[in-house]
Amino acid sequence: MAASELYSKYARVWLPDAEEVWKSAELIKDYTPGDLTLSLQLEDGTTVEHKIDPRTNSLPPLRNPNILVGENDLTALSYLHEPAVLHNLRVRFIDSKLIYTYCGIVLVAINPYESLPIYDTDIINAYSGQNMGDMDPHIFAVAEEAYKQMARNERNQSIIVSGESGAGKTVSAKYAMRYFATVSCSSDESNVEERVLASSPIMEAIGNAKTTRNDNSSRFGKYIAIGFDKKHCIIGADMRTYLLEKSRVVYQAHGERNYHIFYQLCASSHLPEFKAFKLGCADDFTCTNQGQSPVIDGVDDAKEMRNTRRAFTLLGIGESDQMEMYQILSAILHLSNVEVKDQSADRCSISPDNAHLIVFCELMGVPCEEMAHWLCHKKLKTTTETYVKSVSKMNAVYGRDALAKHIYARLFSWIVGRINHALKSAVKQHSFIGVLDIYGFETFDVNSFEQFCINYANEKLQQQFNLHVFKLEQEEYMREEIPWTLIDFYDNQPCINLIEAKLGILDLLDEECKMPKGSDDTWAQKLYNTLLKQNAHFDKPRLSNRAFIIHHFADKVEYQCEGFLEKNKDTVNEEQINVLTKSKFDLLLKLFEDDEKPTGSPSKRSSSTGRAGPSRRDNKKTVGLQFRQSLHLLMDTLNATTPHYVRCIKPNDDKAPFTLDPVRAVQQLRACGILETIRISAAGFPSRWTYQEFFSRYRVLMKRMDALPDKKQTCKNLLEKLINEKYQFGKNKIFFRAGQVAYLEKLRSDKLRMACVRIQKTIRCWLARKKYLRMKESAITIQKHVRGHQARRYVEFLRQTRAAVIIQRNVRMWARRRRYQQQRSAALTIQCFWRAYLARKEYYKLMYEQKAVVIQRWVKGWLVKRHYRRVLAAVILLQSCVRRMRARKELKKLKVDARSVEHFKKLNVGMENKIMQLQHKLIEQHKENRELSEKLSSVEKTQNMDRDRQSKEIENLRRSEQEARAKAETLPSLLEQLSFLQHELEQTRREKEDLAEHTKYVSFHNQVVDELNMKNTSLNNNIDELNKQIVEQAQQLTEIKTSVDNTKQLEKDLTEERSRYQTLLSEHLHLEERHRDLKEEMDLNMRNELESENKKLKQDLNELRRSLTTESTDLMPPAPGSMPYDVLMEQLTSSNEELEMRKEEVLLLRSHMVRQEALKHRSEILLCEPQTCTCHLHFLMFLLRSTDIHTLNEDGELWLAYEGLKETNRLLECQMREQDRVHGEKCRTLVEEVKKLKDEKEQQKKLLAQSLLLPEDARIEASLNHEITRLTKENLELMEQVEKQDKTIRKLKKQLKLYMKKVEDFEGNHMDCCSVSVTNTSVRAVNITRKEKEYQGMLEYREGDESWLLKNLVTDLKPRGVAVSFMPGLPAYIIFMCLRYADKVNDDQRVSTLLNATISSIKSIIKRRGNDFEVVSFWLANTCRIIHCLKQYSGDEVFMVHNTPKQNEHCLANFELSEYQQVFGDLAIQIYRQLIKCMEDILQPLIVASMLEHETIQGVLGSKPTGLRKKSSSITGEEAVTVDVLLQRLSLFHSTMSQHGLDAELIKQAVKQQFYIICAVTLNHLLLRKEMCSWSKGLQIRYNVWQLEEWLTERELTDCGAKETLEPLIQAAQLLQIKKKTEADARAICTMSTALTTAQILKVLTLYTPVIEFEERVTTGFIETIKNLLKDRGESATLMMDTKKIFSVTVPFTPSSVALETIQIPASLKLSFLTRL
Repeated sequence: MAASELYSKYARVWLPDAEEVWKSAELIKDYTPGDLTLSLQLEDGTTVEHKIDPRTNSLPPLRNPNILVGENDLTALSYLHEPAVLHNLRVRFIDSKLIYTYCGIVLVAINPYESLPIYDTDIINAYSGQNMGDMDPHIFAVAEEAYKQMARNERNQSIIVSGESGAGKTVSAKYAMRYFATVSCSSDESNVEERVLASSPIMEAIGNAKTTRNDNSSRFGKYIAIGFDKKHCIIGADMRTYLLEKSRVVYQAHGERNYHIFYQLCASSHLPEFKAFKLGCADDFTCTNQGQSPVIDGVDDAKEMRNTRRAFTLLGIGESDQMEMYQILSAILHLSNVEVKDQSADRCSISPDNAHLIVFCELMGVPCEEMAHWLCHKKLKTTTETYVKSVSKMNAVYGRDALAKHIYARLFSWIVGRINHALKSAVKQHSFIGVLDIYGFETFDVNSFEQFCINYANEKLQQQFNLHVFKLEQEEYMREEIPWTLIDFYDNQPCINLIEAKLGILDLLDEECKMPKGSDDTWAQKLYNTLLKQNAHFDKPRLSNRAFIIHHFADKVEYQCEGFLEKNKDTVNEEQINVLTKSKFDLLLKLFEDDEKPTGSPSKRSSSTGRAGPSRRDNKKTVGLQFRQSLHLLMDTLNATTPHYVRCIKPNDDKAPFTLDPVRAVQQLRACGILETIRISAAGFPSRWTYQEFFSRYRVLMKRMDALPDKKQTCKNLLEKLINEKYQFGKNKIFFRAGQVAYLEKLRSDKLRMACVRIQKTIRCWLARKKYLRMKESAITIQKHVRGHQARRYVEFLRQTRAAVIIQRNVRMWARRRRYQQQRSAALTIQCFWRAYLARKEYYKLMYEQKAVVIQRWVKGWLVKRHYRRVLAAVILLQSCVRRMRARKELKKLKVDARSVEHFKKLNVGMENKIMQLQHKLIEQHKENRELSEKLSSVEKTQNMDRDRQSKEIENLRRSEQEARAKAETLPSLLEQLSFLQHELEQTRREKEDLAEHTKYVSFHNQVVDELNMKNTSLNNNIDELNKQIVEQAQQLTEIKTSVDNTKQLEKDLTEERSRYQTLLSEHLHLEERHRDLKEEMDLNMRNELESENKKLKQDLNELRRSLTTESTDLMPPAPGSMPYDVLMEQLTSSNEELEMRKEEVLLLRSHMVRQEALKHRSEILLCEPQTCTCHLHFLMFLLRSTDIHTLNEDGELWLAYEGLKETNRLLECQMREQDRVHGEKCRTLVEEVKKLKDEKEQQKKLLAQSLLLPEDARIEASLNHEITRLTKENLELMEQVEKQDKTIRKLKKQLKLYMKKVEDFEGNHMDCCSVSVTNTSVRAVNITRKEKEYQGMLEYREGDESWLLKNLVTDLKPRGVAVSFMPGLPAYIIFMCLRYADKVNDDQRVSTLLNATISSIKSIIKRRGNDFEVVSFWLANTCRIIHCLKQYSGDEVFMVHNTPKQNEHCLANFELSEYQQVFGDLAIQIYRQLIKCMEDILQPLIVASMLEHETIQGVLGSKPTGLRKKSSSITGEEAVTVDVLLQRLSLFHSTMSQHGLDAELIKQAVKQQFYIICAVTLNHLLLRKEMCSWSKGLQIRYNVWQLEEWLTERELTDCGAKETLEPLIQAAQLLQIKKKTEADARAICTMSTALTTAQILKVLTLYTPVIEFEERVTTGFIETIKNLLKDRGESATLMMDTKKIFSVTVPFTPSSVALETIQIPASLKLSFLTRL
């Protein structure tokens, strides 16, 4: 491909820049070979001319297409060079907020200087089990890859974490170890994972410090080998440390700190246990205040101290050892404050009363004077003598600091040893994963011995890294069978030889250290003389003779020689060590055990040989030699393992979050070998595609005829047309040179752009033609409507003309007709008036004549009447005169007769008797008058007394009335009654005569007063009660209001508590299972012992039986008259009597059956036709006349039948009488109820009339009082009725039990009698139909058969056969029927044994086969059915409502099993959780592949270029997992649960849980996979979700809540497709995304990646707008959905319509030992 094709107009390139390192520019015009300049335009619009070197003709590097920017893997970039790598990292880090990026086999981690929510347990679970290329780059992905390769390849692994200080090495290593501790379980019950993680805070405390670049910089290197057993579970760990920076103990630069442990001690000095150390704040000690930065922002040293102590305790380091360690650290603090005074040039001294020295000696347990002496003196040894010499102040200070460094280094080593001892496991280690946290390449203004060793280690690691990368490239080419040539890569072996080879820098340094007068200057001269001209990597600075330069792989570094010899020797005054070894401090002696061994017998050595001291000094290894040996061991370890690389980058020196300094980043990229990796990849074939991916991506570049069935041949044909000799075909992949993919992307983009132009052209043509046709159609339509309008106007004109003519005609006709009608009406009116006048005149004439006749008639009648009255009066007067005359005559005659004696005699007859009677009556009346007068006087007295008493009572009533008015002004009716009483009392005073009425009135008055008093008191009580009730109601109202506000929170708490309870329950059940397993093991041991004992017992039993058989021959039967004989005779007689009774009952029943048969035949005869009727009559006659009637009358059976009929008649009569009695009682109760209702009605009328007179408030209170009293009465009556019903129920239950026993006995005897009669009688049997036997729904079993029952019914049962062949829940019904039998026999031991054995059997089968979904579903359904049966047949009225009468008869009678209901409910919840786990394990591998990876809508998605980390789905030959596969699995789950008879509510809850798992897993992977966040993927997700919703609709599960669980995934898909530009779009997103958290919304927007060139990325400004709009949301900040969340489950009661008596046991269950009753 020619340069002119690539460097054409609009091509983008990179230009070098001093500030940004590289700048982007665009070509203004095409480049032609031979041009000396390139015309470019920068991004800010400025135009520049870039000069081209004519000698090299090197053009600026090209920029990758936008679609390749932001890739997960840097090797996926088409143009592999430094600016492309830097730009890709910048886009991912700043724009996408992604800190991890792959670079081939290396994970690049940039320190964000901000805590990110990407290290939670949910993230660990999401990465667990995933391939490295399937997820976004992460430290967890590297750890998972190492763990997986260790398990798969059985090879040890290493994770090498490197980078400069502040890059995040320690944190990355910590997260890697945390991942291993989370995904692997320990092989025993010990907390190995916690102990491994607990080592991190300890090592950070004693080995990390604040530097100018990092607040938590590791000042040592460590390699932690985490050991695993054969099951790949953590069993222990081992730690190795390298090159602790001891100089930091006594010196810190400005802005730095000492090791954290010193500041933690000072922050905790106030604690009682630290009082003896006499510590203060950090500013009080020299070794902690030199950096003048004692505090780190956001770090609480006291809290960190507590964490450190907790970690020590967790690792098994006791409190005493900790206190000894803190004591040594405190002594180091005090030692740094020991002040040395200068006496002369070569003499110094320390004050004996120096407080810090005294404290130091006290803490270390050494004499103060001796330590002060040797701090200012040293011992010199010659060949002949030894003498003590004083030292200068500077040397004394150096000696003091050397002692402090030496003590701290020994303490550091001791702590590491204790940690290794705590992490060591007794189990044999099978494999390990090592995590190397080591310093990166360092270069400062002043570089000393520490930087030299660090860079030496990085040279070794870089060499190993280069070899490994080259090896992987070679293996990849060989695997794909591609010819490869040797790739030239940087080999840093010459630089390593310069350092470690013979006569190298370290060798010369060790040699100079052995010289008596060796110094840094002489060593520098040796370096110049030996290495300056012989090695190209060694150089000398121009202006210094005490420094040297080494050309490392990353950069050249200048080292200052000052201090190299002293640091390499690491010498300490031996006399000071001797003083410390004389201490009685145990820990101090342990620290210096190594020093005691060579110094154990100095006198003997000096006496035998005069050069003991120098020989010991010569044998001591230098620091450089020790470091070189440990580094060689480390390299051997790494070479024996499979390495994984993590390169940590420090983005800036200001610790600003998500800010990238390009200069610093490029320095580190060069130093850590990233660019070398890129260069090695670019030298070969960096871009690699599978044939399927290449075909899918670049299918647009070929024609339809070019597409062949063979994808490989199709790709070859296409590449031969497009590219020449810059690719290779492997077995499974196509390998491209650098830049070829970019060229293909350019061709693809151009092809798509041309296709877009063609589509736009066609669409615009179609739109224009459509517009023209629409305009033409519109014009025709307008013309049509105009012409129609004109025609309508003309027609309207014609209509109007014709209408005008018609109107004129009609108007003229109307005018003529109107005038005619007026004339006619006038003539008619005149005629009418005239005729009326004539008629009235004639009428008046007739009336006149008629009235004259009437007057004449009345006058003539009056005259006749007057004459009649006169004649009548004369006649009457005449008669009266005659009668008066006759009466006078009769009066005279009577007067004469009255004067005679006889007349008087007649009159006096009987008068005497009447007089006597009257006298007697008079006497009695006098007596009565006296008695009445006495009574009257007594009554008057009593009346007066009553009047006084009543007046007093009236006064009391008035007072009570006033009090009642004061308390409640709601009783005006009482005042009216009182006034009425006063009026009645006044009337009683006036009516004294009427004693009877008065007494009646007085009694009535007394009663009324009593009633009023009682009413008054009751009203007062009612008022008090009402006030109390009002207060209580107010309190209840307030409580209800508050409770209503808290109901939602309570519901949430309830669900949380339920879920917690269920989780605790599952844990409890898990512990029970473990306990049961241990118990089973013990039982096995006991069983073996018992079997041996049983054998012995069986032998003894056989011997006893033999002995008994031999002895039984001597025994005789009992003789008559003896006690056994009498007992047997009594039993025989009783059995005979019982037999006779049963025979009579059988005869009665048989007669009854004969009678029923005859009645049956009679009814048939009556209903039959006449022809058949005669046949039946003859048949009956034949029956009656046949000899078989004798068989019926045998043994007097007919007589017995007749007696039976009479007995039945008597029973019927008794029943009729009982019914009459009951009917009468019911009538009486109804009459009483009617009376009560009438009384209540009258009372309510009275109360209503009284309440109408009351004011409104009093009316309300009165109605409340009445209602309260009414309700209390009703409650009391109801309580009485309930008590009565309970009593009757208990009586009926007792009677039912008795009757059931009698019926069972009777049936058994009846069956026996029937069998006897059938065998004895030889005559022909009567044709009698036998009723089917009615079963009781119970299964009888012998005691001890529970194990066989549950073995056949639970352990050995195959769910599939039962589910297909038999009714659902059959095992549960069988178990419950056995339980009913145990309840019937009233055996509590059987009940508990059966239920406990059932629970343990179900638990064991779930434990053994918990991964089998069918088994778990089957036993969940049966467990729920057992719960429902226990409730349905418990006898509780709440559940009995749903039963049939027959089912209510089967209720448990003797036991109340509500506790077992709870136990079985807990078991059901445990099984449900296992069911969910089983479904989750099955669905987990399918969800991501079907919901995210599979392309259901073909052509929508297009695969992008990938790097070395290929996706797992790209493997050829792998069967695609589609949504249909997922739906088939869901359908299988649903059909299996339905087939097993699982409750519909539980199925809905399980489906809801399934859909939540699908949503959570899909969304979590979407949030962790950048390439999935695109518009087309959102469309794909929405289509897949629609298919899931359709699945729910087909199975009528839309109301189970599963659809709502998919809402987060739906909103995430909408978020990928919605417009994301303006603020209105941001508000729409915030309104739409209610189910997503703020972190999830921002993550999706940040990860949004265009798949095609025509999409746009989401700007950072838009993301900031979203963040500002969502900042007020009060929600969790978690990023991932909790995939382990299980919704709280409830088991609703579902009654069964299956009758227990109809259930039959299949023979295939092998339960023949059960008997149906």
